[in-house]
Amino acid sequence: MADDDADRAGWAVLVAASSGALLCFLNLSALNVALPAVARSLHASPAQASWILLSYMLVSTVCILSFGRLADLWGRRRLFLAGLGLFVAACAACAFAPTAELMLASRICQAVGAAGVMANASALVGDAFGRRRMGLALGVLAMVAALAQVVGPLAGGFVVSWWGWRVLFMLNVPIGLGVLAWSWKILPRSALVQAERFDLAGAALSFVGIGCVTYALSMAGTRGWTSPPVWAFMLAGLCAIALFSGVQMRVASPLVDPSLFGDPGRRTAYAAILLLSMTQAAPLLLVALYLQACAGLQPSQAGQRIAPVAFGMLMAAPVAGILLRRFAAESICVGGMLLAACALALLAALLQPMIGAVQLSLCLWMLGLGIGSFVTPNNASILQSVVPQRRGIANGVRSTLQNTGIMVGTALTLSVALAQLPSGSQRMILGGGGAGLSNPDVAAFTQGACSALILLAVLCLAGAALIAATIYRNASAGPPVSAGA
Repeated sequence: MADDDADRAGWAVLVAASSGALLCFLNLSALNVALPAVARSLHASPAQASWILLSYMLVSTVCILSFGRLADLWGRRRLFLAGLGLFVAACAACAFAPTAELMLASRICQAVGAAGVMANASALVGDAFGRRRMGLALGVLAMVAALAQVVGPLAGGFVVSWWGWRVLFMLNVPIGLGVLAWSWKILPRSALVQAERFDLAGAALSFVGIGCVTYALSMAGTRGWTSPPVWAFMLAGLCAIALFSGVQMRVASPLVDPSLFGDPGRRTAYAAILLLSMTQAAPLLLVALYLQACAGLQPSQAGQRIAPVAFGMLMAAPVAGILLRRFAAESICVGGMLLAACALALLAALLQPMIGAVQLSLCLWMLGLGIGSFVTPNNASILQSVVPQRRGIANGVRSTLQNTGIMVGTALTLSVALAQLPSGSQRMILGGGGAGLSNPDVAAFTQGACSALILLAVLCLAGAALIAATIYRNASAGPPVSAGA
């Protein structure tokens, strides 16, 4: 009977965490479709329009690490509710924003609130489920994220076409309030860690370091890696991160416990999520740009062509969680990365302006299966190997590496794919107006895109080899040491 009650309580927590995460992910994916309407309505400049979209990822990436640690100290329930409350309030502010400047400020507040939700969702689920069922629960959570990638653009396009972009944000308010009320009722209260203090110096250095590196990466795709602003922000960020690492080794209560990286298996899991995430979003952006520039597709048509990735993730994530009951997480991760590498290599071999819809769908569906097969067991292996008092920061490190990997992969992919094109053609492709590309430019873009896809496939193979080497090296080393134990 007690087990049944615990299961019901765990699934209730999963509903709350999944609902909060779904709201955040839907908002991000839906705005990709609604951005032109928002920019026209608010008379936003191209730079302002870009930042309305970019600020969400940038700010949330900067905040997640500190919020993960704060959740361990302050309580996951409190930070999740505070983040969700701020997110809902910011949605209302976005809906009524009269200018582009206020819209941007509201988006930044949204990102801070979303970081509070995303830093806690996986850790809350990890706390609510035992080791045996954690994989399945985390698979459901990953499935929700994949579902948002499918539903977001479709729902966003429908709402904006029928009722306008402001309604898109207003719909989040009553739904968000409902999720907030459910979470307030369901989420368990946790004891505070009174013996430890929040590392303010570490948090400030992490803000500067992650923020500068992320901003540099966001510029590298369009300005190039040799641009002075890119180098300046990258250097400043790396210096701050180096100083942050030194501070963490000396303080009594560090923001990031160095023992998180003491276990070889966990260290490998962190490296693998960084490599895999570099291939998570970059191929989708590259294929969408390629189809518009070289095949003459409209943005909505290109969006439909890349949807199979999300469907593949939607199918694989919960299945991978179930497989965790019979197979080691590392073995499933190796299979997922190998499948993703095969999909990227196949796509590179088939990519051409007249690529068939079935061929493209099969490649992207395989890529989604590989990504979905990796994410759930990788997340489970990290959360299962740390004590509950470190799950917030352990997940915060994972989320930060994942977001950073997405931006590194995007910048690297664009720079490789566009390297052989003149600046005018690059602007034409990135601006969505590729109809004027000459035949030599189409050939150069095709060759560059194939080279970028091969590079991403090699990254997946490197991740699979890294995990496989760790499996063999630690086969007789005994169970991993829990961080903070």
